[in-house]
Amino acid sequence: MGPVLRIDLRLPVTSDWIRVFDARDGTLFVARPQPLAVTTAVRIDLVVGESGPRVILRGHVIETRQDPGHTGSIVAFGPNERVKLNYLNGYVRGGLLDLRERRRLPLRLPVTYGAVEGARQTHTRDINDQGVFVVSTDPLPEDSEVHLLITFPGRPQPLSLSGTVSHTVVPEDEDVPGMGIVFDARTAEAADLAGAVDALEKAFLGNELPDELLE
Repeated sequence: MGPVLRIDLRLPVTSDWIRVFDARDGTLFVARPQPLAVTTAVRIDLVVGESGPRVILRGHVIETRQDPGHTGSIVAFGPNERVKLNYLNGYVRGGLLDLRERRRLPLRLPVTYGAVEGARQTHTRDINDQGVFVVSTDPLPEDSEVHLLITFPGRPQPLSLSGTVSHTVVPEDEDVPGMGIVFDARTAEAADLAGAVDALEKAFLGNELPDELLE
């Protein structure tokens, strides 16, 4: 595997995202005086808007363009980046792609959960105050009840939560393997969770989170 080229991409206006992102095939146009070669692996450190989130996107160049005033490279992304792209689409439109579900923060938080073999340590792919996606190559069966310890930045102790597995993704699905978990809203921890997620989103939008949490 060759080296990964890091690109800092700043979009001062949120509508710039709609201009460079092609929702039809999920690709991103990156303007450059000298286009990158096809198959080049890239890491794009993207900031949208004056006070928007910083998101790290990883992909490969699949096409170059050298049209007058429109020179650059087209980058395609794998399934790991899908949640981040959905979040950005919802953010720039000032709402949600799916009004039935709150937007999930595409962040990598340490998680310990109870499995048949004992406690397992992994991380989240995304989270809100209603649910979380936990990365795992061996997810629990759907409808399983599960206990989780999730570590939030700035909190001295992990938050103890319970929930139910709503859906699973296995490696054969060609997506990030793991399980979606719906939190039990009846527990005393629900209010604490809402506060933790609110603080997390504020830090995310303020570009205050370290790289290791940006997945």
